[in-house]
Amino acid sequence: MAIDRRQEEGGEGRQVPEENGSLPPGEAVPAAAATAAPPAGGLAAEIQSLPPPPSPPPPPLAGSCSPLLLDYDGSVLPLLGGLGGGQQKTLVLLTWIPALFIGFSQFSDSFLLDQPSYWCKGTDGRGNWTGHPHLPAGGLATSHGYNHSYSRGMLAAPELPTPAGKNISQCQCSERHYAITAGLEQNVVSKWDLVCASAWKVHIAKFSLLVGLIFGYLITGCIADWVGRRPVLLFSVLFILIFGLSVALSVNVTMFSTLRFFEGFCLAGIILSLYALRIELCPPGHRFMITMVASFVAMAGQFLMPGLAALCRDWQILQAVIICPFLLMLLYWFIFPESLRWLMATQQFEAAKKLILHLTHKNRTNTECDIKGVMPELEKELARRPKKVCIIKVVETRKLWKNIVVLCINSLTGYGIHHCFAKSMMGHEVQQSLTDNFYADYYTMAGITLASCLAMCPVVGFLGRRGGLLLFMILTALASLLQLGLLNLIGKYSQLPDSGMSDSVKDKFSTAFSIVGMFSSHAVGSLSVFFCAEITPTVIRGGGLGLVQASAGFGMLTAPIMELHNQKGYFLHHVIFACCTLICIICILLLPESKNQNLPENIPDGEHYTRQPLLPHKKGEQPLLLTNSELKHYSGLHDSAAVSDGVTENVTANGMKAM
Repeated sequence: MAIDRRQEEGGEGRQVPEENGSLPPGEAVPAAAATAAPPAGGLAAEIQSLPPPPSPPPPPLAGSCSPLLLDYDGSVLPLLGGLGGGQQKTLVLLTWIPALFIGFSQFSDSFLLDQPSYWCKGTDGRGNWTGHPHLPAGGLATSHGYNHSYSRGMLAAPELPTPAGKNISQCQCSERHYAITAGLEQNVVSKWDLVCASAWKVHIAKFSLLVGLIFGYLITGCIADWVGRRPVLLFSVLFILIFGLSVALSVNVTMFSTLRFFEGFCLAGIILSLYALRIELCPPGHRFMITMVASFVAMAGQFLMPGLAALCRDWQILQAVIICPFLLMLLYWFIFPESLRWLMATQQFEAAKKLILHLTHKNRTNTECDIKGVMPELEKELARRPKKVCIIKVVETRKLWKNIVVLCINSLTGYGIHHCFAKSMMGHEVQQSLTDNFYADYYTMAGITLASCLAMCPVVGFLGRRGGLLLFMILTALASLLQLGLLNLIGKYSQLPDSGMSDSVKDKFSTAFSIVGMFSSHAVGSLSVFFCAEITPTVIRGGGLGLVQASAGFGMLTAPIMELHNQKGYFLHHVIFACCTLICIICILLLPESKNQNLPENIPDGEHYTRQPLLPHKKGEQPLLLTNSELKHYSGLHDSAAVSDGVTENVTANGMKAM
């Protein structure tokens, strides 16, 4: 009533209520006092003529930070000289070098656990052929009758006995001779006679490394978000030296498998932390190519691995030679700093300031040229407490968790179906090799991987991340469906006498489709991991990368599982993954495009990645999707202070600030 009365009376002390009907703070008390008891005489006029006291500024939002400090790519990175700074180039180079050692470790199973041919030592000193190369005795060898010569130039194979006699001749031997074709004179299989009834232990040993990688990705990813990338990298290097060298001293296959699990766990920590550091060092225009260079270095390790095995000759020496180069990475404790981007995103500004001064000194840049005023803003925020986030927080988001789940399914499908194509090319019904030569088969697989990575560079550069991933997934689906459908049709027609088709035609088509499928599926898996690293915010990038790389590990795990069951259920396995490729094609359209976009630093930034049309808009055409501000106004949803934290006004249609 008092407010309405003063509005009707007018005068210099008139108070205008705000939109919600309340008076501005700081003016409500003087207005009420003037209404209740107006002073008399000149004192009253003097008091009424005084201007009302200014409203105090609103208190800063809890947990808010200067948007300038959260704009790492636009503000902090230019202060350091960008990628042109000498220190940044050195750090990127230091993330490339360990990729060679990682390549050695990832492909060591092909040599340490290769299934050799073997025969029982006869009384006359002549060996009787009792096994097939790369084939565990008592498995498929007892269910298929082979009648051919051993063509690797080491033994002449007589005609095989009947299956009933083979079981006795193969598995009831007092002593066996092994012919290892993987460049070694002795490996794990020949060391502990892992054939016949013990053949399953070889597959368990293969499981151990992959399962260790899966658990390592999940756990070290969360730790990297909480304590930093540098501690995870250094402690992983320290423990891989301990467990990796202990593997070479194993006394039985149980000890070997157990230690390989821990070796895989530590290897996952090295891979994940280096991947995150590499992404966080680069500006938007160089992230993909720098990541691909690391992939090429890892493939160099794959190509050099046969020569390394031929030089070592013994599996224990080979294992030690693979692990010892990680000793060089102990120097990273002194020369490799923590990720500055992670320090800024988690608001550890005291440590960030010291690192900025160190990097500017190394790069010989002057902080006085700080046009945007990063250092003054940083000085104001030094007392702020760190704000670290766990990957579990992603379940509270609306869009970010969907993007991560889609990429997890893509990586699982890509690496899972890759094994299906590989076994189709090698022949899954009979475990034969492509060329009857270990090195030819090994380098064929490596060559397909190299061609896939080379093709990714122009495709992703032209179509973007989402367009490239969609193209490779479509190729994978087509190769899979044609192999499952067309080849069965060719097989039916080849049985007709006048069809003019033979089994050789079917085999040629199968090989062609398998090569295309392996080519595209490897690109799908690799690009899914890189895509996740770009769209996952810095505060949870380790956890997001861990989820996608663990999904890729589950896809790789299907290979030893199928081998353990002698490829039983192979067709159903291939059909399931072929259906997954069709689902992935639809889900990829829901992903945002991250090409030339700044990396999101916190969860609200990741939420502002919105889906855009696959094809660019024509000039003058209105986009079908609204911008973030329009979408917020349209939906009537007003985000809380935590959601709006760190989001600047100058955003693109994709929700992220452009360079």
